[in-house]
Amino acid sequence: MYDQLKFLVSGDDNLVVEVGDTISREIHYKVQALYSAITAAAIPGIEELIPTYRSIAVNYNSFVTRQDELQLKINDLMIAPQGDVKSRIFDIPVLYGGDYGPDLDMVSETVSMTPDDVVQIHSTQEYLVYMMGFTPGFPYLGGLDKRIKTVRRKSPRSHVPGGSVGIAEEQTGVYPINSPGGWNIIGRTPLLLFDPTRKNSSLITSGDYVIFTPLEDEAEYLKLQKEIENGEYVLNTVTENV
Repeated sequence: MYDQLKFLVSGDDNLVVEVGDTISREIHYKVQALYSAITAAAIPGIEELIPTYRSIAVNYNSFVTRQDELQLKINDLMIAPQGDVKSRIFDIPVLYGGDYGPDLDMVSETVSMTPDDVVQIHSTQEYLVYMMGFTPGFPYLGGLDKRIKTVRRKSPRSHVPGGSVGIAEEQTGVYPINSPGGWNIIGRTPLLLFDPTRKNSSLITSGDYVIFTPLEDEAEYLKLQKEIENGEYVLNTVTENV
């Protein structure tokens, strides 16, 4: 982590504020605290904030404020201590293997484990949402157990169903919509992580936590899917300080 914020100009109306030069939970918490502080300050001219692994992209209106003015105002903000940052924890149901997780057997062979072992390891971790990207609502989740670390597919798929849960290197994630993708697909959730008709289109966002809960079989998956479609499903989530 840097002793001081680092500012990088990335265009006529964009400023990148770097907190550090590595990926870690400590730096992530600082990014989230800075994001909250900038949001609360309501600095005139700022149009959008995009938090990433170790920085925040600040899009601003150059007719309202200047880059040097923004830098001074952001640098003067009081950053909340780590314990004051609140995070939501989402419990995401997943059906692993079979047609829903076509790469589970390959992953298990690669790491010399049984499919059940891979599922057990994957579903007993608490994952931090470091950033969003790739497609709308796609969460990059850190905290994958290194025992099931698996490289990306050599040949990406042209179509990955929305809800698919994948592994790539030391990350895991959930494809929120149908899209191409090169991660190893080990399961699928019936939850809609991205829905443009909702007030908050992305179900989860940077700074949240995710845990995965295995579903028994396809019948349970389809039952949950129907409940979600009918608006009857209640998502299990809690909010706590980190």
